[in-house]
Amino acid sequence: MQNKGVIVFLTVVITGLCLYYLSFTFVSSGIQKQATEYAVEADGNVDFAKRRSYLDSIWREPVYNFLGADFTYQEIKETELGLGLDLQGGMHVTLEVSPVEIVKGLAGNPKDPGFNQAVDEAREAAKTSTEKYVDLFYSAWQSNNPDRQLSSIFATAANRGRISLESSDAEILEIIDTEVENAIERSFNILRTRIDRFGTSQPNIQRIQGTGRIQVELPGVDNQERVRNLLQGVAKLQFWEVAEVNELGGSLDAINAAWVADNQNADTSDEDTVSTENMTEEDSLRNALEKQLAEIDPMNPSNDVSPIYSLIQPNYGLAYQVRDTIIINRILKNPDYKSLLPRDIKLLWGVKPFVPEGTDLEILELYAIRAPRGADQAPLEGDVVTDARQVLDQTSRPAVSMQMNAEGARKWRSLTGANIGRRIAVVLDDYVYTAPVVNGEIPTGQSEISGSFTLQEAQDLANILKSGSLPAPTQIVEESIIGPTLGKEAQGQGIISMVAGLVLVVLFMVAYYSKGGLVAIAALVFNIFFILGILAQLGAALTLPGIAGIVLTIGMSIDANVLIFERIKEELRNGAGLLASINAGYNKAFSAILDSNVTTFLTGAILYALGQGPVKGFAIVLMIGIASSFFSAVFITRVIVHWMSKKGEKSSISFATPFAKNALTGLNFDFLSKRKTAYLISSAIIIVGLAIAAVNGLKFGVDFTGGRSYIVAFEEPVVPSELKVGLDGEFDGSVEVKTYGANNVLKVTTSYLINEDDDESNRQVEEKVKEGIATVTGFSFTDNAENLGTGQFAITGSSKVGATVADDIKTSSAEAMIVALIAIFLYILVRFRKWQFSLASIAALVHDTLFVIAAFAIATALGATFEIDQVFIAAILTVIGYSINDTVIVFDRIRENIELRGTGKLVNIFNEAINLTLGRTLITSFTTLIVVLVLLIFGGEVLRGFSFALFIGILVGTYSSVYIATPIVVDLMKKELDKEKEAKKVA
Repeated sequence: MQNKGVIVFLTVVITGLCLYYLSFTFVSSGIQKQATEYAVEADGNVDFAKRRSYLDSIWREPVYNFLGADFTYQEIKETELGLGLDLQGGMHVTLEVSPVEIVKGLAGNPKDPGFNQAVDEAREAAKTSTEKYVDLFYSAWQSNNPDRQLSSIFATAANRGRISLESSDAEILEIIDTEVENAIERSFNILRTRIDRFGTSQPNIQRIQGTGRIQVELPGVDNQERVRNLLQGVAKLQFWEVAEVNELGGSLDAINAAWVADNQNADTSDEDTVSTENMTEEDSLRNALEKQLAEIDPMNPSNDVSPIYSLIQPNYGLAYQVRDTIIINRILKNPDYKSLLPRDIKLLWGVKPFVPEGTDLEILELYAIRAPRGADQAPLEGDVVTDARQVLDQTSRPAVSMQMNAEGARKWRSLTGANIGRRIAVVLDDYVYTAPVVNGEIPTGQSEISGSFTLQEAQDLANILKSGSLPAPTQIVEESIIGPTLGKEAQGQGIISMVAGLVLVVLFMVAYYSKGGLVAIAALVFNIFFILGILAQLGAALTLPGIAGIVLTIGMSIDANVLIFERIKEELRNGAGLLASINAGYNKAFSAILDSNVTTFLTGAILYALGQGPVKGFAIVLMIGIASSFFSAVFITRVIVHWMSKKGEKSSISFATPFAKNALTGLNFDFLSKRKTAYLISSAIIIVGLAIAAVNGLKFGVDFTGGRSYIVAFEEPVVPSELKVGLDGEFDGSVEVKTYGANNVLKVTTSYLINEDDDESNRQVEEKVKEGIATVTGFSFTDNAENLGTGQFAITGSSKVGATVADDIKTSSAEAMIVALIAIFLYILVRFRKWQFSLASIAALVHDTLFVIAAFAIATALGATFEIDQVFIAAILTVIGYSINDTVIVFDRIRENIELRGTGKLVNIFNEAINLTLGRTLITSFTTLIVVLVLLIFGGEVLRGFSFALFIGILVGTYSSVYIATPIVVDLMKKELDKEKEAKKVA
């Protein structure tokens, strides 16, 4: 076998990296277990705030040593394999977008006493009122300014064209209302964009309807500081002038003088006396800071400069090794040192380190920013940026094109004109993202930022410039730790079911393929291990949709080896020797495996590029899984098989047990003769299912519809998933239940009467929730939340929230699927050279999707409680991936037969191809269905809808490749051949 050494080397390297990154996950799990044990109260309840406090206390402390390298808990959390909100819970945060600032900004922040009095009174009234802030403001305005029109305040130059002195109060109030609503919506979108950039762990973000509040649920986050920095600290983009180190001579002289004065008073020996006669400014700064360190950090009595000032170079200004930044920050916070800096200078770190040429040091630059107007008032704010995008500069290097509005263009011209040859820093959240040199005055708002950017860095900077400033300040008004969507017991059921299913797969593969089955299982183990390890390396998170992706790649990994082994068995039956059969098996199966993997990977790549939320989470796991399953099933197994067959024909390796040696061979079913019957059956089921859905409607989950949320406190812990299942049966409406702050406090969200928004409906829903909880738990409701008695519960808060799956997520998902179908069509057209294959494969995918939706509708009509939710989306995507894989395998054998025999009698050629691949089709479907079926039966109620969709999808995917996709190709090709014959007759 060629390149065996390369494959072994890559396997060892990837395995080592996966072990390294997954080790952080195990350490983190142990630490979190300790935190939970610490937070258990005497009554057995877990105080999540106490748990968080424990984890916060060790956030920056070394807790793990790997080969001599220490890692803090923060570093471990940043490196571990994350789990999504549905698997581990996280932090619930409510942010408020202040309409006060929007109203003041629209009025141009006037100093008018009557206006400001109205603003303040409305702000106070809003704390206890349910009315909109704008209505409260207008009431206060009329009270304080009875004879004035709003136009006297709002008819400003900035509002020219919208508001004039002739505008009525009603017209102005409508504009203010629109501005407030737009600002909240923009804040919502910006927050979601920023949170999405934070990772792929599927946060939930919802608007609380009728208010300026936004709820955010961040998976796995249990550190308050990180959440605040993410949601509040990134609110302002600014442009600052940069002061270079060599321009700070006055301040450095002052520092030097202070250091010399203190040094002269010190009791030092001759050899310890330092001469300052020929000291440079950098030396002066170094020595002054050294002294500050000695006072701040008595543990460093040696005054050794090396661990603190790892690198100071004129080319970079002030720059330090990343490991030293904590100490530097402590020095910079010292009041004595701060007093030596000019008042118009503040120091900001760069956002990411760089590695100077010729070194392996990670260096972080410290920028001196000129702030003559004050620490927070920049010469130019990011709200003037109207557009930014990644482009290529004149040398074809990545750059960023930036466009500003008229006001921004005027200020930008002044700022750049005054700083030619100097740097201007782009600052977000008090971190410098870039500091380009100004080459000349920029007379317009159109400018280009160039530098040593990668494509990704340029795109990131463009995103920062586009969404750098929130339209209104946001502040956290509530925060709490929440539990996972799937409780621990539901996760346990799911894991046990998955493991049990995989054990059954192992037993079957060994029973059917003998030692070859062991090789396939080894590839499967490598595949799953690689997926988890690579996810950890990428900082991605594993979610329930991600698990769906793993289920799909398990099927594809098994499928690849089944294809290979069936080909080897076919060669052996034809009389070829063992080694020749092995080589032929791998070579002949490669084309089918490649095509099926490429089409599925292509789907994943498009879903990742265009999708959002659960679609993106599914896509990244799918792409990783496809790559790792292809490598493990095709290359690793070949190395193992090569090693097991090194004795040549005398090797003991076998690819079939006695009972399976000739199983599913010599088949000659006439599948295509039943194609019209299959068309009728499929059409009938789909039409009936969609008709039921049209009449009764599908049951959409709260993440699609939104709903009303209630915080429910119990006297003792209640299992979330058990309450959810019970409430699902109590009233017509989707229900979501999570722990909230402690394991005896739950957040219950229901879509019951979601389209009704009157007080009576609100009362009905609350009463229904109370009745449902009482029925399911046997507890009684009480209004006394402060003193719950035995067997009692109380509702401590409520709100109405919008859908987690926003309209643009639904739209982007649909767009991604359309693009993916087009890409699949084109790929199959290129590979199979006939449009009939492309069209048939798309028709089969549409058929399978509609079939699963119809099955859900029929099941719901028969009394099942399956919901259409985010997980359902992942299940549908899994079905599509499985279906296209199955279809392409059959198509590949058809192509091979056509190449060998031509287009003789199509029905015979196609039937033969289906029969030849039927063994592989049934075995792959059976092994995948084992896992899904066990999950469906034993995985618990919470996972039932998810596993039901997968079960139906795999069945129908197998069916459609034989009875839908292939027959459509036959019918379309026959029409084309008939037309060609008719044309020849005419000729």
